[in-house]
Order: sequence, then C-alpha cells, then structure tokens
Amino acid sequence: MRLSPEEFLESPNKVITLLGMSGVGKTTFASQLPQNKWFHYSADFRIGTKYLNEPILDEIKRHAMREPFLRDLILSDSIYIRSNITVNHLKPISTFLGKIGNRDLGGLSVDEFKRRQRLHRAAEVAAMADVTGFIHKSRGIYGYPHFIVDTGGSVCVLSDDEVWNELAQQSLILYLKPDAELEKLMLARAISSPKPLYYGEAFLDRNIAQFLEERGLQSTDQMVPDEFAQWVFPHLVEHRRPLYERIADTHGYTIDARRVVSLGSEQDVLDLVAEILK
Repeated sequence: MRLSPEEFLESPNKVITLLGMSGVGKTTFASQLPQNKWFHYSADFRIGTKYLNEPILDEIKRHAMREPFLRDLILSDSIYIRSNITVNHLKPISTFLGKIGNRDLGGLSVDEFKRRQRLHRAAEVAAMADVTGFIHKSRGIYGYPHFIVDTGGSVCVLSDDEVWNELAQQSLILYLKPDAELEKLMLARAISSPKPLYYGEAFLDRNIAQFLEERGLQSTDQMVPDEFAQWVFPHLVEHRRPLYERIADTHGYTIDARRVVSLGSEQDVLDLVAEILK
C-alpha cells in the first residue's frame, strides 16, 4: 500500500505490517500503539496456537510417554497436556523447531529437522493468509479502528503470491532496517544464546554442506547443535537482508530501526510513519 502522509494520518482505519529480524524492534514499535484502539496480530502466536498446536502437543506427548508414570496417566485420560503459548511467550514453537545435530546432545536428524521446517513454513503461509480475515473481524466484531501485524523473522522468504501481493493491498508494510551497529548487537545475542529458527531448505542444505566441510565432519549426526546454530546465524542475516529490502522496495517502506528506540507514544509512531511516507 502506497500512501501520502496526509492519507495515512487521516485514515480512520490504519493497517500496518511490521517486517524485520527478531530483535530489531518490532515489539517495541507495536507496544506504543494502545491495545484499546489497535488490534495486535502476532503471526508467531497464530502459528503456534492454530497451525502448529497439534504437532507441538504431539511432540510433548511423545516425550511424556517415555516416562512410565506419565504414560499410565495419559493412557487412562487422568491428565491432559497443553502448551501455554502467549504473544510474549513463544518458546513451545522454537522448542518444537529444534536444532539439527547430534541426537545425544539434543539435536534432530536432518530428516526430522526438515520435516518440522516444512510444517513451520506451511503454518507461516497460512497465518499470513489469515490477516485479511482478522482485519475484518477486528472491526466488525470487536470494534477496533486500527490493526497492526507483527510478522515473524522468517516471513521474508515467502513469495509475493503467498503473502506480499495480498498484504500490500491491505496494509502499509514497514521494514525496520538495522544499521551495522544494531546488526552486530543482534549477532552477538544470537551467538551467545542460539535459538531454533526457520531457515528455508535451499539455504539450509547449502550451509550444512559448508559447515561439514569446514569442520571436517561426515554427517549432521556429528554436528554439535548449538555450534551450527551459532555459525549459521551471520549467514542467515546476510541471506535475509536483501529479501527484506526487496519487499520494502516493491511493496512498502523502510524505517531506520534505531529510530524505534526513541518512540514513546502512539503519536510518536504516527509522526515517524508520516515522515517516511514523504
């Protein structure tokens, strides 16, 4: 969606989609928009509670069934298991995604890891396809005038036909672009505390092959899961940067992510957006 500053500020029904790597400031940006006026749609929350809910629970139950005490309680319907996913607590999703590598160190085989990656990709496509319906629902049922979409970090790998053509008609797409200093900080965080992520199969295959060659390993079963996650993250940032930039250039706008830190109110957000629309 292309708008003039005046069209955006005067619109009675603003819709914004935030795009960027995890840790770049999307949550900080969205938190300045009051929840009594803005419907906050978290793509990751939708993925975990709707589209990956059953696979996540199946994996939890698979582990629980290995314990005789819990197995008996589960089979007799004496207890039930559920995940507690909230907008601010998405760990069940990342735990389900897991890390590739030596299974004795908590890693997953390459086949199982790719199976979960494919499930996540399908879930992300479906969650983004739900945005239009939720926009109408938020207004027609709940009476919210405005709507904000907080996308996951991996949404940039989805194609125009899957996401961006439709979303660009419905919303103002804003890419929060980190500068070199912020990117360096994001890299340091990811390396100090490596988290499970979605990569994309072609990217994954290419980087697994490079990692194995560099480390002199014969298979992914020899990989230390955290070591690969730490090694691959800088490559992932390099891979995703042009994808984000293409989406912003084609369908939206770019905001210097450093400016998000200074936001302190809804009006600050509106003024910043209007400024980049000039």
